Amino acid sequence: MTSYMKAERKKAKLRLAITGPSGSGKTYGALMIAFGLGGKIAMIDTENGSGNLYADLGDYDIAPISAPFDPRRFINGIHMAEEQGYDIIIIDGLSHEWNGLGGVLDIQLKISETKYKGNSYAAWRDVTPIHNSLIETILASPCHIIATMRSKTDYVISENDKGRTEIHKVGLAPVQRDGIDYEFCTVFDLTPNHLASVSKDRTRLFDGKVIILSKETGETLRKWLNLENVIQEEL
Repeated sequence: MTSYMKAERKKAKLRLAITGPSGSGKTYGALMIAFGLGGKIAMIDTENGSGNLYADLGDYDIAPISAPFDPRRFINGIHMAEEQGYDIIIIDGLSHEWNGLGGVLDIQLKISETKYKGNSYAAWRDVTPIHNSLIETILASPCHIIATMRSKTDYVISENDKGRTEIHKVGLAPVQRDGIDYEFCTVFDLTPNHLASVSKDRTRLFDGKVIILSKETGETLRKWLNLENVIQEEL
């Protein structure tokens, strides 16, 4: 520790997570926000080329990653985007790094069997630093980063206003290491009908709101990140 200094808002880079069940619109929402932020967009695509389905919406480039989903391959993808001058990196989706073929859980299982005689707890000593390196790369990147994550799903039964029973699919916690949401500035949770609310929002722009992720969402975030509202207030 050196000394205390007055807290001051500075321009920042976006660290945004979008979670939701399959079909909730995570990729679409990530792209809309990226278009609103403005700049050159790179997408790390782990979803079998699904990112190409939205090519009519605007300009962005894709680097596909297939199994194995080793965290170090995601790190390489981020560094490659940085070196090639991209402004925004979409990781679609980050869940594969955790539970995909060759991802963290697979690496942990193999190490526990080959090095620790089945002791899965001991294997985390080797695996956690690999996962943490990816998180540190995301946090240190000079680019805006948007990461999508699948959420675990469940089904709830309710009664509608006509007295009929309805079954709804709902999203629960993201498929990633517990506490992953702490690493992001804002976390949007999507419902199966594409509505977004925040489970965490350091910007305080979306608290208590239910919205459709759009280019305007990205524009709102861009103004906050660039202190545009603060500058206007001072003027």
